[in-house]
Amino acid sequence: MMEKSSLPPQIPMPQGIPLRLEFDSMEDAREHRKKMLIASFRIFDKFGFNEGVAGHITARDPEHTDHFWVNPFGIEFGSVKLSDLILVNHSGQVIEGKYSVNKAAFAIHSNVHKARPDVIAAAHAHSVYGKAFSCLGKTLDPITQDACAFFEDHAIYTEFGGVAGELDEGARIAQALGKNKAAILQNHGLITVGQSVEEAVWWFVTMERSCQAQILAESTNTPTIKIDSETALQVRRDTGYPLAGMFSFHTLLQKIERLIPNLYE
Repeated sequence: MMEKSSLPPQIPMPQGIPLRLEFDSMEDAREHRKKMLIASFRIFDKFGFNEGVAGHITARDPEHTDHFWVNPFGIEFGSVKLSDLILVNHSGQVIEGKYSVNKAAFAIHSNVHKARPDVIAAAHAHSVYGKAFSCLGKTLDPITQDACAFFEDHAIYTEFGGVAGELDEGARIAQALGKNKAAILQNHGLITVGQSVEEAVWWFVTMERSCQAQILAESTNTPTIKIDSETALQVRRDTGYPLAGMFSFHTLLQKIERLIPNLYE
């Protein structure tokens, strides 16, 4: 089976990095997605995205597409093992695994996966700069090359209604996300999506850093210089497509696999 991923015709396929785009079976694809979840939780841990029990990354099951794999409630990012992952259906039932599902994870991610059949994975955490930027009530400006990946491709959800434990809150978040790769959840944090776990997680990491860069730039009390719209859109076409996100993730994957040799055990 082939994972869906798009590549602009003018951009050559990256060489030398073993991107997993094709799989021999559903089991092979499932195992890969689960391993990428584990790597992603460790990456989030290294970046300090932990905030108690908050935060979740999901991966749609390749066979049962109305089910998703997610980290269990109450286990921090740095401790989640392959055997800890739980499989949850869109009714909120834990189909596989011995732990409970985070109520907010189900409310948000089930609605995102329902609304976006193209989405394989979604990432959300209460990262410091994402939280800080979410209080400003605006989207990211195209002030850096990296921020251009999100130019006219992210939204803002302005209806914060407390902990997202109810399905209607999750549905409103999914509606606000629309067809974009990311959304800023006002007074809450960031959510990113992708056609692979790798892509969704890379967008989260680079979006968090773009929030940090804009906060730092604005803290100087000097007017920021924005990249013009035409150039920003071209940069997004060059760097903001699914395979580019997946490819960029591999720089993080190389490091976390080196730091944690028994990562997938």
